[in-house]
Amino acid sequence: MANLANTMNKVKILVVGDSGVGKTSLVHLICHGEVLGNSSWTIGCSVEVRIHEFREGTPSQRPYFVEFWDVGGSGSHRNARHVFYTPVHGIILTHDLTNRKSQVNLHRWLAEVLLREASGGSGGGAGGGRNRSSLLVEDFDAENFGGFAQVPVFVVGTKLDLMGTYRSYNRSRGSTIAEECSADEINVNTQDPRSLAPGSSNAVKLSRFLDKVIEKQAVLRGEVDREGGGFSSYSSSYSFPPPPSSSSSSSLATSRRAKTSFSSISSPPVMPSSPTSPSSSYLIG
Repeated sequence: MANLANTMNKVKILVVGDSGVGKTSLVHLICHGEVLGNSSWTIGCSVEVRIHEFREGTPSQRPYFVEFWDVGGSGSHRNARHVFYTPVHGIILTHDLTNRKSQVNLHRWLAEVLLREASGGSGGGAGGGRNRSSLLVEDFDAENFGGFAQVPVFVVGTKLDLMGTYRSYNRSRGSTIAEECSADEINVNTQDPRSLAPGSSNAVKLSRFLDKVIEKQAVLRGEVDREGGGFSSYSSSYSFPPPPSSSSSSSLATSRRAKTSFSSISSPPVMPSSPTSPSSSYLIG
């Protein structure tokens, strides 16, 4: 496994959305290909990793580690969670199909991440700093902001199994944030592995999004060209993401808890039907 890790690079994807929409269950399904048996509220951030075959089936195919940073959606941590936002290579906006407000709030989530990324990840100070940040979020317009041209966006609606009478209401809506960002969008039931079964439309769209995220970073690092050329020679070993840091004036305290490690994996995982996913957690205290 060590030799496998030495041949792979990594990208970081933020998974954001309102509290309770099912982000943790979604990430577990993406990374493990199975239903999460006992979900709990995410406090701070939880990180899981999946191995993705970039440009699968082509001469330039190469495995990549994809980190999914599942950021807790509690409003009480709004002024602290920026420590998880930088850097960001891709964004998965998650909403509950039975909760219209969670879909509307995706604009605020996208603004919060992109505006923080544009500012280099610096935290908002007390008083005026936070007020100015809140005004920027309120005035954010996805159609007029070019950030998603550099940071690929993917939209996921959860709890498809609970939609029932909500279905006709949601289908009647006009513009969505996915349309505004020219992003792919899928609806899933995280309690059914078939929602992301290999070869399904949802799985294909997700794979295409991951390829887009990786390609942008690979091009920036000079590892591959946009026209499908091969990789340049490089080697980078994978390690768990370091705990985020904040300014000394912040009252935020973070801690890390590693749930599994690569040493516990006896053989390389088979993708995409059986992804193997080490994970770690960061807590906001």
